[in-house]
Amino acid sequence: MSTFRDLKIWQKSIVLVTNVYEETKSFPKEEQYGLSSQLRRASVSIPSNIAEGYGRESKKEYIRFLNIAISSLFEVQTQLEIGKNLYFLKENNFNSLYEDTREIERMLSSYIRKIKDS
Repeated sequence: MSTFRDLKIWQKSIVLVTNVYEETKSFPKEEQYGLSSQLRRASVSIPSNIAEGYGRESKKEYIRFLNIAISSLFEVQTQLEIGKNLYFLKENNFNSLYEDTREIERMLSSYIRKIKDS
């Protein structure tokens, strides 16, 4: 692996960000600086922290950034649930996004364990 771009979790996180941006376009205008903005920022934080951690010199620092990424992922999951409950997200769109976050969560957890064990 030569760069963070080769990591499947980074690639899937980028797709998630793109999908979150697409979905939040349909949120009410009054949510532009509320839930929509918060959801976008949290989703952007996931691949950003994966990339930033990749560039760190120690395993401990890398794991710290991966843990920040997983924390942001949990934020996204929570905010998606709120968006669904407020009827900003259709059920099938929520389900698709949420399943994407669960897959990234499993991948990140596994990757963190792998790095800790190496």
